[in-house]
Amino acid sequence: MLVVKCMLKRKITERLNNWKNDPHKKPLVIKGVRQCGKTFSVMDFARCQYSHVIYINFYENPEYASLFSGSLKVDDLVMYMSALLGTGAVFEEGQTIIILDEIQHCPNARTSLKFFKTDGRYDVIATGSLLGVSGYGDEELSIPVGYEEIIEMFPLDFKEFLWANGISDQVIDLMQNSLEQCSPVPEPIHNRMRELLLQYTVIGGMPEVVQRFIDTHQISQTLVLQRNILDEYRDDMVKYAVGKDKSKIRECFDSIPKQLAKENKKFQYSVIRKKGTSEMYQSSIKWIEDAGIIRRCYNLTIPELPLDGNAIPEIFKVYMADTGLFTAMLEDGSQYDILMGNLYGYKGAVFENLMGDIIGKSGRKLYYFHKDSGLEIDFIIRFQNEAALLEIKASTGNAKSVKTILAHPEKYHVYRAVKLGNDYNVGYANGILTLPSYMGFLLFRDTTL
Repeated sequence: MLVVKCMLKRKITERLNNWKNDPHKKPLVIKGVRQCGKTFSVMDFARCQYSHVIYINFYENPEYASLFSGSLKVDDLVMYMSALLGTGAVFEEGQTIIILDEIQHCPNARTSLKFFKTDGRYDVIATGSLLGVSGYGDEELSIPVGYEEIIEMFPLDFKEFLWANGISDQVIDLMQNSLEQCSPVPEPIHNRMRELLLQYTVIGGMPEVVQRFIDTHQISQTLVLQRNILDEYRDDMVKYAVGKDKSKIRECFDSIPKQLAKENKKFQYSVIRKKGTSEMYQSSIKWIEDAGIIRRCYNLTIPELPLDGNAIPEIFKVYMADTGLFTAMLEDGSQYDILMGNLYGYKGAVFENLMGDIIGKSGRKLYYFHKDSGLEIDFIIRFQNEAALLEIKASTGNAKSVKTILAHPEKYHVYRAVKLGNDYNVGYANGILTLPSYMGFLLFRDTTL
């Protein structure tokens, strides 16, 4: 379903170009949450780089699955596709690319990637939403292990949002240099970036929403689009989830604002329903996570590397994967508050979810540190090959937990911290790097490219 009619600069274009130029490339599977721009980006790339594009959409045309119901030999598939699509379907070695869109609706098409890789005459890209979630029966049997490359695509991240708003790479490089030199960002750029971060917090990165904002700057219109997307996600939960999970998944999803409104934002099953338990809802949370709609942020036993090895699987927070969709779940008027500079409302949930968005879209997992003694750090990150504390709650005040942990390196093995605030410029003192909130994305080398 081609919804986005715009040209937004996306990072995945570079990834696709590198893939095309790889002499050992495998068929590419691009997975990602619905409406994050997969189809548009792939089709734009294909039309620019290939003489002939074969496009098969299994969602819009379910009957196309019959193409893959018999022989999966490439010559047979080419014959079937050319017969179905007519004279416009041209198959030329090295010049034709085959796009298999919404491939989760045709497991046999996923299996066919093995044969396309072995044959080697035609490049193939498959896209899919809900890949890996329960509800697709024999999908695991269809995965051609070793014959495909899988990458995950996200909605626009903050850097892509800056591009969409006319911010050049030169300006981004200037901010990067300010970070490296620990020097303040010039005031005109500083003020513009603060404004854009507030807008990103409300708009997020769904391509259609971003384009509508660029075209109109009317939050009322973008909010309608965002809530339509949320309703489509809810419909997917009912349509594709298995049996009794359907209602439980929606209950989990709709509890997210309540979970984050608590002072202690640890995910609690009793918030979903009185006397709710992990046994009742564990698979429901996993379904939403596998669909790419949310991200878990795991508590650590100790804030040191390796972060994944120190994570506590059963203790976690849950953030929406896209900041704009999270703010769209809040009551009307919340968007105005944010645009006016209040990132600390809703008990800090808005700012925390924003940072979860920025970290997650860089391809990293999320971690935090909480002890019953009262110590709590919003996020623990790998920064310059060390574990670092990332504190985002305080505006311009002191972060007590950060100071306590830095004062005891023999116990916590942490030597650096970063404090983000909308009222800061760049500075450094006592092992704590202070940054304006909009520079948070520069802390993470992008692992999605």
